[in-house]
Amino acid sequence: MFKHFYLKPLSFILIFTFVCSSCVSRKDVSYFQAESENTELQSAETAPVYVANIKRGDILQIIVSSLSPEASVMFNPYAAMIGKSENSSNSLPPANGYLVDEDGNITLPLVGKIQLAGLSTGKATVLITQKLDKFLQQPTASLRILNYNISVMGEVNRPSVYTIPNERITLPEALSLAGDLTIFGKRKNIMVIREVNGKREFGRVDLTKRDLFSSPYYYLHSNDVIYVEANTGKFTASDKTTQLLPIVISGLSLIGIFLTFSR
Repeated sequence: MFKHFYLKPLSFILIFTFVCSSCVSRKDVSYFQAESENTELQSAETAPVYVANIKRGDILQIIVSSLSPEASVMFNPYAAMIGKSENSSNSLPPANGYLVDEDGNITLPLVGKIQLAGLSTGKATVLITQKLDKFLQQPTASLRILNYNISVMGEVNRPSVYTIPNERITLPEALSLAGDLTIFGKRKNIMVIREVNGKREFGRVDLTKRDLFSSPYYYLHSNDVIYVEANTGKFTASDKTTQLLPIVISGLSLIGIFLTFSR
C-alpha cells in the first residue's frame, strides 16, 4: 500500500521533470521574429543586391551565335559538354568552359586574350560581343559562371557544396537547399566565411531576427562557406549518462523526501 501510494506522484513528477528538461523555447527556433507586434512591413531593398563579378580561377560558359552557325562553331569548343554538365550527379561541374587565368584573362579562338576579371557577367558579355564583331556577322554571346559554389556545413540536414546556376542566392535559400537546420543548430549564430580582397571575413547572422534582411551576408557571394554550429542540446542528447543523470538525482531526492515525511 505504501509503495502504490508514493509511486503515482513520484512517476508524475519524474515525467514532468523530463518534459521540462527537454523543452525548447519557441524564440530559439522561430525565424524572422519582429522586435514588436507592430513591425509587419519592411522594405524589400534593405540589403544591397549582390552582383557577381568575374574573378581569377572562375570557369566561364560562353555560348556564341551569329547569322552564320558554321562560323560560330569554332567559338563554342565546349558546346558538346554542356548537356553532360547539366545531367551530372556531381554538384561540382567539370572544367568544360573558359578558365580565367591568374592575370584575369580568357583566350578565345581568333580573338586572343580578353581581360574579364572584375567585370560583371553582363559587362563581360558586351565586351566579348564587341570583340567577336570582327569575325562574325551580328554576333551574340551569353556567359555564365560555372563554378559559382556555396558550401553549407554543420547542423543542417544535407551539408554539401551547391552550384548556383543564376549567380544569386540568399542565406535562407542556401539553408533551404541544405534541408534547413536540424533542431540542434544554433539559429542565432550562423557563421558566414567569405574571402574579400585576399582576406577572410567571419560574419555572424541571427536567423531569429528580421535584421537578417539588412545584413551584408543576406546575399551570398561565390565560394561563401556557411557553418551552422551545434547547440549544447546535441552534446547532452548524445551522452545518455548526462541526459538521465538530472532525472535520476531528482528521483532519488524525491524518494528521500517522501521517506522522511512518511516516518
